[in-house]
Amino acid sequence: MKVPVLRTPRLTLRSLRPTDTEAILRIFADPGQSRHLAVDYSDPERCREMVGRRLAYDGPDGLGHWVIEHDGRVIGLAHLRPSSDLPPGTAEIGYFLDPAHGGQGFATEAATALLDHGLRTIGVSAVWALVHEANTASRRLVERLGFQDVGGEEHYGGPHRVYIALPGHHGHLHHVELWVPDLARAEASLGWLLTELGWHEFQRWPAGISWKQGPTYVVVEVSPALTASEHDRCRPGLNHLALHAGSPHRVDELAREAGRHGWRPLFPDRYPHAGGPDHYAAYLENADGFEVELVAERPGVTQEG
Repeated sequence: MKVPVLRTPRLTLRSLRPTDTEAILRIFADPGQSRHLAVDYSDPERCREMVGRRLAYDGPDGLGHWVIEHDGRVIGLAHLRPSSDLPPGTAEIGYFLDPAHGGQGFATEAATALLDHGLRTIGVSAVWALVHEANTASRRLVERLGFQDVGGEEHYGGPHRVYIALPGHHGHLHHVELWVPDLARAEASLGWLLTELGWHEFQRWPAGISWKQGPTYVVVEVSPALTASEHDRCRPGLNHLALHAGSPHRVDELAREAGRHGWRPLFPDRYPHAGGPDHYAAYLENADGFEVELVAERPGVTQEG
C-alpha cells in the first residue's frame, strides 16, 4: 500500500524505500536509540530485518511507514499503522529521529503531521501512542500534542504508558437548518427517520424542532422569512441529506418502513445500487420534496479511514 507524501515547514515525510536502508542503519547505529525497545537495532542485521518488515507492510491505504527528510537527507523513521494490540479502525503512531538532529523540534513537527493525517485526512477513529514508561521525552511530546494518558500496560516487552488522541470538532459539521412549509409533516417524516438512526430531540419551539447526535444537530423550521411554499431539490441549494444507516439489512428495514412515515422511494428500479454497484443505499423523498440517502456500511469491511 502507498502512503502519501506529507510536508511540513521544514520536513518531508515520504514512503520508506529499500534504498533508505543504509540511512536507517545510521539512525539506529547508536545503541541509545534502542534503549526503550525490546530489540537492539544497533545490530545491523536486526535493523535490516526491521526495515524489511516495514517494507513488506500490507495494510489499509493511507497508513504505513514513512522516512523523515530534512533538506533532502533522511533523518528519521515514522509510522502510522494498525496494531493487533489496538481496536480496529484505529492506528498506532511511532517515530525515531537521528540523535544528531535532536532538540530542534523535528520529532514534534513530524508527529503533528502524522496525527493530522490520521485523524483529519483519512479519518481513523483514534490514534494511539505506546510510550515506554522511562521515555520521558517522548511522553512529554505526545502530551504536548494533546494525547491523553489512559493507563499502563506491557507492550513490546516492557512497561508502556498508553496514550490516545481522538478527533476534535474543528472543521466538522455543526448543524443543518432546513426551512419547511409544514412542521407537522417534517416531524412525521424527518423526525421519525432521525430518531430511528439514533438522533434525539434537542430543541422545540412553536416554529421548529431540532434533533441532535453527538455535536451535530438538524433543525426543521417554518421560518417567517420563507419566500416560497415548496422545496425543489433540483434548484440551487440543498439537494439531499446523506446519512449513515448501519448494515444493508438495516437500510432495507428503514426503506420498507419509510412509506408509513411520509416517504416514497426514489429510483426503486435500481435499488439498492442506484449510486453505483459498490454503493448500497436507499433514496427517499418526503411529501415536501426533501430527499435523504440512507447509506449502508460495506459488508465485511472495517472502516480504516
